[in-house]
Amino acid sequence: MVRVQNLTMRYGNRVLFQDINLKLDRHKRYGLIGANGAGKTTFLKILSDQINEFEGEVIIPKANKVGVLGQNQFAFEDFTIADAVLYGNKRLYDAIKEKEELYMSGDFEDDATNNRLAELETISVEEDPTYEYDVNIGKILENVGIPVEEHQNLMSTLDSADKFKVLLAQVLYPKPDVLFLDEPTNNQDIETITWLENELQRHQGTMVVISHDRHFLNAVVTNILDVDYQKIREFTGTYDDWYIAANVLAKQMELDNAKKLKEKDELEAFVRRFSANASKAKQATSRQRKLDKLEIEDIKPSSRRDPSIVFKAKRTMGDEALNVVNVSHAYGDNKVLNDISFKVVPNEKIALIGGNGVGKTTLMKILVEEMKPTAEEIHWGATIEPSYFPQDTADIIEGEGTLYDWLRAFDPKREIAEIRNCLGRMLFNGEQQEKSVVSISGGEKHRMMLSKMMLENGNFLLLDEPSNHLDLEAIVALGEALHEFKGNVICASHDRELLDAFANRIIEIQHDGSIIDFKGSYEEFAQERANAKI
Repeated sequence: MVRVQNLTMRYGNRVLFQDINLKLDRHKRYGLIGANGAGKTTFLKILSDQINEFEGEVIIPKANKVGVLGQNQFAFEDFTIADAVLYGNKRLYDAIKEKEELYMSGDFEDDATNNRLAELETISVEEDPTYEYDVNIGKILENVGIPVEEHQNLMSTLDSADKFKVLLAQVLYPKPDVLFLDEPTNNQDIETITWLENELQRHQGTMVVISHDRHFLNAVVTNILDVDYQKIREFTGTYDDWYIAANVLAKQMELDNAKKLKEKDELEAFVRRFSANASKAKQATSRQRKLDKLEIEDIKPSSRRDPSIVFKAKRTMGDEALNVVNVSHAYGDNKVLNDISFKVVPNEKIALIGGNGVGKTTLMKILVEEMKPTAEEIHWGATIEPSYFPQDTADIIEGEGTLYDWLRAFDPKREIAEIRNCLGRMLFNGEQQEKSVVSISGGEKHRMMLSKMMLENGNFLLLDEPSNHLDLEAIVALGEALHEFKGNVICASHDRELLDAFANRIIEIQHDGSIIDFKGSYEEFAQERANAKI
């Protein structure tokens, strides 16, 4: 159990949240939500003792094991993969390593050495009563997709996505009583996310998780902590339960206020008419007292803002969209695309899925001619005007100019008002539009790239992991925009809610470089796959 008492957090004059009192119970899994910048990560760091400068108190019983998902993927470069997971139980890790060192170089005729070995053995038994730590670590690593033959390799041999999988295994291995997770699904493939959902559903302690994956939150959490209005309010249920409840509450408050405003108008009118009339003076005074007591609550605007994403094609599409014939590509001996072919007809919207490293980004770059494949035939329709959202927006959106300048550079003849309106739709107000491009965050760069695509008015949209760094409101808006778009879409993403929103065809790249081509929604694809496993 975690108890938060009278917590207030300020950055200078800015109050993130104030006078927070919460009791986070065992057997409950809390989804921590709020707009970007509302203070979610700050609150999680306060709970996990990574930030100490705040007013109030956070109480976690000392007997409870606390697990915190690490964010530094390079912290264990010189560890073996298995040892990096074992480090999640630091007490057991230290005992095992010291035992190994004493067995290698210790003097067994020395009582001090033997006594120390006995102490270390006691610690090992307390932390691992069944002596199966190596077996358990092996299983969890295989479950996140790291084969057994790699477990003794160094962490430095892994790519960033696999390093993060090891950090997930590290925090889950000790089965902590209290678990704090900040964006555990970032850059993870759908198989790993599904495994993680199953693991967390079995967590018996207290858990607080931040995620922008709506499907993940609905699958995992039992309660919602909503950071808004400088408060943290608790709701019982999933993200969708919270969404319904929050909207009902806002609507009810609006209706209550409307009723009170009508009553206020009627009372004021009566007082004006009869306050000077002696026969009605008593009634007027009575109504004035009632008017004075009538409280009109302000409906506070949420810190959340829904961007207005609208893609409109300026050119009507002909009968041909895209034909991909026998495309192959390899990086050295590693073949990621193996003689794949598919044809896209007008108005098809494709979800491009597959595990990390199978070649989704490679295929995207080949389609937009940023990369030349080993072998290929790609035929775009004569009327097609592609618009591309690359995964590495941080490297592309750069320079010393303002946000407005960066967008206008692509089309200097574009009306100034149109560019500014487009930025406004993506939640950049007038002052923010004058910020330097170099100063904006990853999420803001993603919104900039979406602004660019809206101004391009292409009729074939290609998007590579567009939901990374976006908050839930922006992801929902993007899904709706892709659904409403009158044109073609190919979108690579691990966000199942986004894919469900727009896709009418699924192309999955396999680890051998081949593809599975499924006509239907992502939900239908997932159901068919589940039925095949039964």
